[in-house]
Amino acid sequence: MVCEGSVPCLALAYVADNVPEGRRASAFGILSGIASSAFVCGNLSTRFLSTASTFQVSASVAIASLVYMRVFLQDSIIDEQLTAPILTSTGKPKGKGKAYATNEIQSKNGKTFKSAPSMEDMLCLLKSSVTLSQAAVVAFFYSLREVGLHASLMYYLKARFHFNKDQFADMMVISGIAGTISQLVLMPILAPALGEARLLAVGLFFTCVHVFLYSIAWTFWVPYVAAMFSVLYVFSQPCMRSIVSKQVGSCEQAQGCISGISSFANVISPLIFSPLTALFLSERAPFHFPGFSIMCVGFASMIAFIQSLMIRITPPIASEKVCDSSYVDA
Repeated sequence: MVCEGSVPCLALAYVADNVPEGRRASAFGILSGIASSAFVCGNLSTRFLSTASTFQVSASVAIASLVYMRVFLQDSIIDEQLTAPILTSTGKPKGKGKAYATNEIQSKNGKTFKSAPSMEDMLCLLKSSVTLSQAAVVAFFYSLREVGLHASLMYYLKARFHFNKDQFADMMVISGIAGTISQLVLMPILAPALGEARLLAVGLFFTCVHVFLYSIAWTFWVPYVAAMFSVLYVFSQPCMRSIVSKQVGSCEQAQGCISGISSFANVISPLIFSPLTALFLSERAPFHFPGFSIMCVGFASMIAFIQSLMIRITPPIASEKVCDSSYVDA
């Protein structure tokens, strides 16, 4: 759980460092498609493995990925003098003392650099680009929707249509297969033709549609149809990440900042939607609408969609300085 958020973030930053801007959205889509295919394979494998074997296989695959990374992947940083996050051009931190770092690391040249930028520095980064700020808002409400749906959907479907674990697994496999095909086949074609901003809006629009369809499901097969909308709504995350990667310098990816905002949404989302789901599935509901919490999740998606319509792609930042001579790392 400690590294769950950092691994996708670093993978996206690595791809952004090694793929030209014109092909970056397609590359992010392919990366997400491979992750979706792994998700499908993982769900299918659990049908043939015991509970104990599942954890053993997962640990073995994690070790294999670590070995592969160390053997085949080369560090994308060319300059051996690592740039410290949020440092001034003189190499001194903008803030004072504890506000900037919790520990110091001695570099090869004997220089020390800080590793924990403050909240003020993150706000400075977001203010450096209007597009980046808009993408941060989209990321927040998209993650609020994603975790809120996961926190509520299973309870809702079990109470509404008496779904069991096999039906939940079938839905996840359908969604994963549709998303994999879309990201590996459709996205490399649509991203250059439509552009990241338009494709992001398309993905978020169908995100709203599929969530609202869950909320008004009138029979057991409707959730399966809604799951197939992953063919279109999976465009959102790769396009958003591609837009973010183009708003900072090549060595200053802001993926970590966006991932932090998404993680904050992941924390508060269950606190909002889980009690709301429990309330409207109980006899104490103010009115009869079992899918009301799911519809509220859809409203969060709608906010992200409306914000995405306002995004206007600006030229990438040519300089490495983004705010008051500050440098921003992943």
